[in-house]
Amino acid sequence: MFDFLHPFRQLQVYALIGESGTGKSFRAKLVAQKHGIDLIIDDGLLIREDRILAGHSAKKEKTFLAAVKVALFDEKSHRDEVAKRLQVEKNKKGTPSKLLILGTSLKMVKKIAARLQVPEPKKIIRIEDVASEEDIEKAIRTRRVEGKHIIPVPSIEVKRNYPDIFYDAIRIFKRKAGPSAIGPTPKIVEKSVVRPEYSKRGKVIISEAALSQMVLHCVDEYDQSIRIKKMQVRETEGGYRLVITIDVPMGTQLGGNIHALQQYIIENIERFTGILIEEVNIIIDKLISENNNA
Repeated sequence: MFDFLHPFRQLQVYALIGESGTGKSFRAKLVAQKHGIDLIIDDGLLIREDRILAGHSAKKEKTFLAAVKVALFDEKSHRDEVAKRLQVEKNKKGTPSKLLILGTSLKMVKKIAARLQVPEPKKIIRIEDVASEEDIEKAIRTRRVEGKHIIPVPSIEVKRNYPDIFYDAIRIFKRKAGPSAIGPTPKIVEKSVVRPEYSKRGKVIISEAALSQMVLHCVDEYDQSIRIKKMQVRETEGGYRLVITIDVPMGTQLGGNIHALQQYIIENIERFTGILIEEVNIIIDKLISENNNA
């Protein structure tokens, strides 16, 4: 049987997962070096070694929600640009490449992988695996108090592409084995510190009430005959989980129709807000007749 190979079939995908501000970008190069990874996806950018190859940075956006959409490759032109460059880079090397995708949750990483048409991650690395609790807490404090973010490329690359958000550079000395008989030679790794526009303006938070209103609107748009009786919203590390209790008219196809409603709610909320919906659980409490629905 002939096998129609996907263009990225041999691409090995890794994931680095951690909450926002825990130091993923700071440690991305370390993780990449350890696993022999040559390509990194971070906040809308495709990076190889010290160069930005394609995409545009979420840190350039003026609002937090717009930044999330960029990080998720919400725009078709953005994801097409990065996917095409990924194919070019893979063909250049001639051997299976490795790609590291950074994200706040496994669902986010899988969504990015799907949008870039690459395989799902074969290995999941959590920030707790590569950073101490003290380092993570320090990174969170720096993010919350100073609004500083990291892009894992040298300052010259960031200044060239995003001079208006560049803040500072961090240089780290690492020991790398060299030909000298004296011992290993030092290597300087540089990362750029930036101050995104949205971090200067404060944080945007979507309340449970606002999210509930969006769900009500989605259900009403999908089918006005479905009644929501109760709704629970729970925020998790990777997004939100919803539990919706509904009454549906007699004769409703409870399989396909309700599953389609779940997908409709997820897709619309994620598209308009940029937040991730981990899951939507729907409980059918009662089947109602047409007379009761009138």
